[in-house]
Amino acid sequence: QVQLVESGGGLVQAGGSLRLSCAASGRTFSRYAMGWFRQAPGKEREFVAAIRWTGGNTYYTDSVKGRFTISRDNAKNTVYLQMNSLKPEDTAVYYCAADKAVNGNPRLEESYDYWGQGTQVTVSS
Repeated sequence: QVQLVESGGGLVQAGGSLRLSCAASGRTFSRYAMGWFRQAPGKEREFVAAIRWTGGNTYYTDSVKGRFTISRDNAKNTVYLQMNSLKPEDTAVYYCAADKAVNGNPRLEESYDYWGQGTQVTVSS
């Protein structure tokens, strides 16, 4: 069993930055692919970014490319999402997720086995 706890959300003005963290329990964290998803009010949850367990492969949805960076520190069992140049449309609850499979599709919710409770990000205009 893996438990995921997100932190780092908050209120920021447009153009600002936030760094989300997701701390994971479990000895096999380093073998999991990790992803970030978000859900805005009234919308479906959507993929934001993902990283393979080696850290060598990263994936982003088009709307955040060049602004967001996903990274991981396997020694700390933590994955990060650095969010720069934030826009009001980035406002959402952000969820961290873990995928036990080696070759799952990192962009699909159904690939992930464990989810955090989410952290609110609000970007004011």
